[in-house]
Amino acid sequence: MTAKCVMVLGTTSGAGKSWLTTALCRWHARQGLKVAPFKAQNMSNNARVVTGGEIGSAQYFQALAARAMPDVRMNPLLLKPERDTHSQVVLMGQVSESLSALPWRGRSERVWPLIAQALDELRAENDVVVIEGAGSPAEINLMASDIVNLRVARHAGARCLLVTDIDRGGAFAHLYGTWALLPEEDRALLAGFVLNKFRGDAALLAPAPQMLQQMTGVPTVATLPMWWQHGLPEEDGVFDDRSPPSQPSPGGGRCQTIAVVVYPRISNLDEFQPLKNVPGVQLRWVRTAADLADADTLILPGSKHTSGDLAWLRQQGLDRAIAAHAARGGRVLGVCGGLQMLGEALIDPHGIDGNGPGLGLLPLVTRFERDKTVQHRAARFSALTGAWAALSGVAVQGYEIHHGQTLEHSAMAAAGEHAHAAMPDGLAWQNDAGNVLGIYLHGLFEDPAALHALFGARAPTLDGVFDGLADYIDQHFEPGVLRSLTT
Repeated sequence: MTAKCVMVLGTTSGAGKSWLTTALCRWHARQGLKVAPFKAQNMSNNARVVTGGEIGSAQYFQALAARAMPDVRMNPLLLKPERDTHSQVVLMGQVSESLSALPWRGRSERVWPLIAQALDELRAENDVVVIEGAGSPAEINLMASDIVNLRVARHAGARCLLVTDIDRGGAFAHLYGTWALLPEEDRALLAGFVLNKFRGDAALLAPAPQMLQQMTGVPTVATLPMWWQHGLPEEDGVFDDRSPPSQPSPGGGRCQTIAVVVYPRISNLDEFQPLKNVPGVQLRWVRTAADLADADTLILPGSKHTSGDLAWLRQQGLDRAIAAHAARGGRVLGVCGGLQMLGEALIDPHGIDGNGPGLGLLPLVTRFERDKTVQHRAARFSALTGAWAALSGVAVQGYEIHHGQTLEHSAMAAAGEHAHAAMPDGLAWQNDAGNVLGIYLHGLFEDPAALHALFGARAPTLDGVFDGLADYIDQHFEPGVLRSLTT
């Protein structure tokens, strides 16, 4: 078995590569084919636990869409930015300190053999491999060290779609410019252009697609209308900055506002996507104290650089706003790095993240260890009090990705000030008042039991989301194009 390869390239980051790749995975799987996704290199702080370690969240969802078991080979290289000039390098699911220390261009030849091997193994085991590129394939300053776009396309002999975000403007220039900068041998791999996020009457696009085909020989094979509520988490970025508000509260009552703090190194933000689909919940992303003034619940999400993001919180005055919110009884949830921030102090003897004082809302201390905890986990909440009491006894499943280990502050405990264990093994903690909860387990709002306990609601299943994506491209691609990509 040698799989046919379909590849999704983009004129820019954010053009729509990830969701289109996901849709193609489900579309081909529904044809009775054995399908796997692949992305040679991903740069994202959104990661999921799979057999063998961790991969980018986008490839995790793409594997589920393909009805395949997520596998580290589907994203052999994952870069997790910790600072503007440094990323943690995860190779085949495991952190590589040696690669993390290398300059960007110095990594390419070191990792290409493993990338090619992973792709070849997936091709040998499947009928179709749907490949996602990164950024743009026409970055001429990076072409010599490319291991994620054109080199992969050539190695796989992939039929490529080039997608562009027409909502941003300049879509035809982006398509033509990308095509013009590609080497001639790589232009031959382009099977079609895709216009994404279109608003208006598609007939008004003429004669541009026809003119573009005359100039390039590449047809425009789909015009995809803007679709805000497709339900798939975005790979990166704050996914609802420009989207409509969440569903209204049943019966027209007041919506509950949940504010998620967006610090510079926010991670695993995709786990909050289900909140967008809960009736009566308004999800808000906050960066200033004013943004969280009227929030009912405040969430401190995961962070790839906890001490750095804590410093940023203080620079914005958000530390005082968070303390004031908690003091008046507002609900606070800290997830992973957010849990670490809620404690009294961060201790870093190995130079993993950084030392620093916490927010002091839980009497806890976090110590960063060399070894990284990466695992799936199922656990049950103990008896909780106050604002989080609805979770008492609820069994949930999720995943852990963290270096820190968090324990009670020994001096404060000796003085009688304790944090209450909300889960076994230090997975979750609650304060005396009951309104502050910290948890290491990612995926709380993706768990149907937790979602129902907190909101009495059930979000659409991921399987339904994937089918919706497949239906969408089936409707909007030119007839026969999708099938022709693998024949």
